[in-house]
Amino acid sequence: MKIITINLPEKYLEAIQTLNDLGLYPSRSEAIRTALSEFLNDELKMFNNLEDKTFKMLVRSNQKNRS
Repeated sequence: MKIITINLPEKYLEAIQTLNDLGLYPSRSEAIRTALSEFLNDELKMFNNLEDKTFKMLVRSNQKNRS
């Protein structure tokens, strides 16, 4: 496992600490890992449901918007 540093709004940290204090997660790190895992699973489901042509079109559109 790698260690990373992130900046969070104070209210997010307070909410994570509350979940930890309630014993729902053994640590703040575990709460963040769980949230990130659920987020990535949701995003990957959307990604996997896109057809290749649709995905490529979205990528090209996003690249044009950044220019």
